[in-house]
Amino acid sequence: MEQTTICIIDDHAIVRQGLKELLHKIGHYKVIHEFDNGEDFLEALPLNPKPDMYILDYSMPNMNGIQVLEALEEKQEEHKVLLLTQHFDEQIINDGYHHGARGFLHKNCTAQDLKFAIDNIIKIGYNNITEILKRIRNYTVTPENEKKQIQLSDRELNFLQLVCDEKEFTYEQMADIMSLSVKSIEAYRTALFERYEIKSKVGLVLFSHKYRLTAPFL
Repeated sequence: MEQTTICIIDDHAIVRQGLKELLHKIGHYKVIHEFDNGEDFLEALPLNPKPDMYILDYSMPNMNGIQVLEALEEKQEEHKVLLLTQHFDEQIINDGYHHGARGFLHKNCTAQDLKFAIDNIIKIGYNNITEILKRIRNYTVTPENEKKQIQLSDRELNFLQLVCDEKEFTYEQMADIMSLSVKSIEAYRTALFERYEIKSKVGLVLFSHKYRLTAPFL
């Protein structure tokens, strides 16, 4: 079985060492990069080789996990980030999803919780999918919000469908599928970001599901 490669960003050496040993025991996982703060991690990008996913601690000095996610957004690259936190604070969860986190885990989680989260993020793109759907279902669509659905052009809707596809196409692959340039794809993304105040690919998926624009919510 092919190994899942991982980067750990956590300010405690004992946590990083413990995670590495645990990951080695519970599955085909390999830690290929580690950093003790967000600044050094961001300065090192792009990592070579690029890991399949990232385990990011929320509580770090100088730059917390949400601030690291915000900085990753500015680079306009896709990063599968699992955020670890000691506090399942509503604001942290909202901010994390808003800025591109693919899932959350409490630091008191079990080894099986960690394995489940990693496998979900690798296979389907997200963990905590029940939590995401709960947030979507609790949203009440008003006539004003319904108008947002009809403001999408056919091209924008096609782009959104590719963003939400379980195959997780890159922007380059989307450009090939739509017979467009990567710059055109980025223009669609930017237009949707600005029009609906979205800041990440996860935000696009949540937006699409919220307004039932793509499968399986059509």
